[in-house]
Amino acid sequence: AGKNGFVSWMDDSPLWVKIIFCLPVLNIVYAFYRIIKGATTNDVLMLIMGILWIFIGTTITWIIDFVCTLIWKKPVVFA
Repeated sequence: AGKNGFVSWMDDSPLWVKIIFCLPVLNIVYAFYRIIKGATTNDVLMLIMGILWIFIGTTITWIIDFVCTLIWKKPVVFA
């Protein structure tokens, strides 16, 4: 278990890139991030949240990722 290339790339991206991926529609990137990270770390809750993020990410969850990224420099809710 561990990080794969995509997860590492997302974790190591500059803050401005992370903020762009928090915006509506683009927030699907963080949905896939959660799915891949959940699958590689065997975290079922993160995997399920990643799948849910695909469907609700353009309405409300992008705000959660945006605020978390501004404060902690990365999404921290189920990520």
